[in-house]
Amino acid sequence: MSKTEIICRPSCGNAPRKEFLKSFNTAFATGDADFIIQHASKDIIWFMHGDKIIRGIEEFSDEIRRLSSNKADKLIIESIITHGRDASLSGAIIMGGKTYVFCDVYHFTSTKGNTLSKIHSYSLESNLEGY
Repeated sequence: MSKTEIICRPSCGNAPRKEFLKSFNTAFATGDADFIIQHASKDIIWFMHGDKIIRGIEEFSDEIRRLSSNKADKLIIESIITHGRDASLSGAIIMGGKTYVFCDVYHFTSTKGNTLSKIHSYSLESNLEGY
């Protein structure tokens, strides 16, 4: 399989948390389960809206490891917004000839560091052109 193409439209510049979220989503796209898991709190909650809720680091780790076999062909990051302990990232992922648009809302354990306590994920398959 070829390498995942990563396109990040916003400039992360001198914004460490934005750069972290770019790396975190790149880890999802490339199947780097260890990177994702190491940035989750032991009591993380992941709301996969329209699908399921994952509670705690054990369930989270199992789900991430299961998903890590699905590597993307392309990840496009459209927007990264951060403020205090909250952040969001939206974009599209192309995998197996299908395009999925998504928005993830993150809650960190503190204003410092990169440990996540909650994630709200919204995604759907899209036939939008231009990706």
